[in-house]
Amino acid sequence: MKSRTQRFLFLYLLFLLSLANSNSFSQSIFLQHFSTKNGLPSNNCYYSLQDSKGYIWVATDAGVSRFDGHIFENFSIDDGLPDNQILQLKEDRSGKIWFLALNGQISYFFNGKIYNQGNSELLRLLKFNSIVVSFFQDSKGRIWFGTNKNLLVMWDGKTIIKYISANDDRQFINSFIHEDAQGKIWAYSNTSVRVLEGKKFRIVPRRSLPISYKTAINLPDKSLAFIDKAGLNIRYGNTETFERKVEAQVLMGDLGYFYLDEEDGIWISNNSGVHYIEKNGLTYNYVPNIAASQVIKDAKNNMWFTTANGIYMLPRPDERMYVIDHNEGLSRDAVKSIARDRDKFWLGMDEGTINVLSLPEPKINKIVLPNKQKFNVIKQINYDTLNNAIYFSSDYGLGRINNADNLKSSIDYLKESNNSMFVIKSFSIAKEKSLSLALSSGVVVLPDRDAKLEFNSFTFKKGNDFFPGRAYCVFYDSKQNLWLSSINGLSELADGSIYNYAQTSSLLTRRINDIQQLEDGTIILATDGYGIVCMKNDRITRVITQKDGLADNICKKLFVKNGKIWVVTNAGINKVSISPKGLSIEAFEYTNLLLKDDVNGLYIEDHYAYFATNSGVVYFQIAPVKTYIEAPKAYITAITNNQTKLDIDNPNYVLNPSNNSITFYYSAVEFQNRSITYRYRLKEDGNWTETKTRRLEFSSLEPGKYIFELSAKSNDSGWSEPAIVIFELEKHFWQSFWFIAILFLIGGLILFKAAVTVTRRQKNKEQEQLLLKNKILMLEQRALQAMMNPHFVFNVMNSIQHYINTKDTGSANKVLTGFARLIRKNLEICTKSYISVEEEIEYLELYLSLEKKRFGGKLNYQISVDPGIDREETLIPSMILQPYIENAIWHGIMPKDDGGTINVIITLSAKDRLLIQVKDDGVGIDNSLREKKGEHISKGMSLTKERINLLNQVESNPIKIDIKQDGNSGTFVSIEVPFS
Repeated sequence: MKSRTQRFLFLYLLFLLSLANSNSFSQSIFLQHFSTKNGLPSNNCYYSLQDSKGYIWVATDAGVSRFDGHIFENFSIDDGLPDNQILQLKEDRSGKIWFLALNGQISYFFNGKIYNQGNSELLRLLKFNSIVVSFFQDSKGRIWFGTNKNLLVMWDGKTIIKYISANDDRQFINSFIHEDAQGKIWAYSNTSVRVLEGKKFRIVPRRSLPISYKTAINLPDKSLAFIDKAGLNIRYGNTETFERKVEAQVLMGDLGYFYLDEEDGIWISNNSGVHYIEKNGLTYNYVPNIAASQVIKDAKNNMWFTTANGIYMLPRPDERMYVIDHNEGLSRDAVKSIARDRDKFWLGMDEGTINVLSLPEPKINKIVLPNKQKFNVIKQINYDTLNNAIYFSSDYGLGRINNADNLKSSIDYLKESNNSMFVIKSFSIAKEKSLSLALSSGVVVLPDRDAKLEFNSFTFKKGNDFFPGRAYCVFYDSKQNLWLSSINGLSELADGSIYNYAQTSSLLTRRINDIQQLEDGTIILATDGYGIVCMKNDRITRVITQKDGLADNICKKLFVKNGKIWVVTNAGINKVSISPKGLSIEAFEYTNLLLKDDVNGLYIEDHYAYFATNSGVVYFQIAPVKTYIEAPKAYITAITNNQTKLDIDNPNYVLNPSNNSITFYYSAVEFQNRSITYRYRLKEDGNWTETKTRRLEFSSLEPGKYIFELSAKSNDSGWSEPAIVIFELEKHFWQSFWFIAILFLIGGLILFKAAVTVTRRQKNKEQEQLLLKNKILMLEQRALQAMMNPHFVFNVMNSIQHYINTKDTGSANKVLTGFARLIRKNLEICTKSYISVEEEIEYLELYLSLEKKRFGGKLNYQISVDPGIDREETLIPSMILQPYIENAIWHGIMPKDDGGTINVIITLSAKDRLLIQVKDDGVGIDNSLREKKGEHISKGMSLTKERINLLNQVESNPIKIDIKQDGNSGTFVSIEVPFS
């Protein structure tokens, strides 16, 4: 580790030294810079701190920022700070972040809230009327505050003790507190050293003192490191040793806070930048000429520089990138292509320029081509190992530097014999003599590139040395077969025959930007939007896309090294490994700031990867593949409930049912520029939902208990342990158990009351129905009796006697037989409430035939029934017609000397109703009533009417009866009966 670090720093040291040769320059270590453009409230930064959760806090003259690697969350006086100018930040063991302000007031951040003298009784006590310059929490939990005055304060959580020195030459001004391994408390200032004995501090003679409270640090092993005017000192217990000298020019500047690393290197900040001093005395300068106030190392070994121009991050050694650009001697920053011969790099630039870069001692030479317009952008450059030559191309030309070892060697240019213009998309050099060109008009094959760098478009032989169709790229495989991608799809030229693969798969009809080959013969295709396609033995064996971990499906460039596929995509770079065990994709997301969207070419060595970018040549060391990458931990940073901020330290929230909207703000600490994905769920057994957002709002939640879980991951890590928030949304009062119980009780009482009422009414109705039916039965009995009119019976018997006396036994027998049948029919009918139309007609026939025998030709009758009526199935109330017919005979026809006729007509008045009409041509009901003395009421008719009224109460469809005189004489009876 140490030798590798020394190598990196040695390379950077060259940045400080300007060599005599004007073409020699050094490369820069890439520092990630954060400023107001990235979200800092101010570029003038005083102090930085990494808290126990991993956040980087930055104190500025415009407030405080908390940084998770992606977003700066800013706090100011509007959020509770007593002053926007915060000089220092400290974290105690409980997780409070203390802010030491320029106005002397102290505040702290805890569980998402800032506490100050206005909302904290503790902070009202900690009022010193001076600026707090140092903060220390000892092993007993006591907090010590050093101030810029002759005042040292100790607070043990209950009481405050203030220490003041009466010695004008040995005051407590700007004291730094240290606790040694024995638990003794020491107060260091630039004028004295004191040790706490009992309740008082005693002055201890010392030969050296820190330059200021900024140049002393407490080390994890309970030792004290401080810088005096000579250099670094270490004090452990009662032993104090001088470790190393620090150059006076470093100490002359306005010193800020320093850091001592594990390898005994010293990081010192001052007004000229950040200086790293190795144990052997070698010094390296970072952020030169920028006033720096502090250096810290985070938990992932990244170094952070706090400066007057924002903050800088120097990545940890295995993730450091180096940049060679215009500042280091390149013609310009934009490098369009890159290749390597046996010992140096060839860089294609624009404006007809090629740069030659030698490493490890950076040296740059430049080749300027005579035709800058034709070779405006050198977009491809390749090394011809067979001839030690360099081929390069632009859109409108191709050239060859004949000797790569001699930068002044001759250059040949590709010619078209007829001087026709051509557009080059790419070219490929065979191991033997062939050279293939992908042109806008097709693919051209030059069989002998050494003999003559020329072709004649008029002598092309299609299928031999020319393959028409707009081409994208060409590639010679290990068997020297030519693969070509064109508008017609992917094709292969082998043994003089061309084979088109477009017919085998639609993927092979898409645009292919680059082609390479693995050692086992697998052809690798970089597609324009469909990922990587692998082919072997003329078939597709694998397709690798974003779903497998690829940064993007648009793949631009490929490079194969040691069986690994390096891919340049539209969203970063990947290293792909394909083995029998499966697929492995390594993401270099920490390079995304430089290598995300402007990589023009690449070259991979055993230990370093080089990229041609618009920002120069970027390269980094290839570290061994990490078997495990720690997942970024997710944190809930804030919770709001209906726009009210909640205390995030509360393990369980009980929310009012009307406040059924809750919003979670969260983040994950990740400083390596990795892309973070989150997943969440609201129920413990629910499905996870993935998101890229850093805020989730849940509205219109139903009452109940919820468990919000949140995890985070990067592209190359697993999921982190979830952050959990438990909250319960109370039920509305009408959803509570007691309300539902009361509601059920009231509902039960209402149902019981309703059931009792309905039952009672039902019983009453049933009783009424029974009474009605009994009354109907009674009326039926009385109607039966009325039908057997005594006068009718007496007259029938007289008729029989008359026939017997006159020896007319035949007539007597007929009358007697008919009378017997009538009585029997009466007995049958009296047992039924309803009878069929056929039975009614049969009964009326018997009755009318007897009456006709008695009255002779004085009585005529006729009964007609509509053929559409089913006589057997159609039912009508029994004993309903006889009273009206009897009344028609006795009161309508008999009073007339010449007798009369009765017509009974039964028809359909509707689909479900019968119309029965009884017509006679007697004296008429109105005339008959006028001639009778007093009011005469037919007993049979009145019983029938009463019975019908009762039936209408029982049945849903009523029976309608209408009786009226038909003109001057005659009576018309209409009875409308529903089907039964």
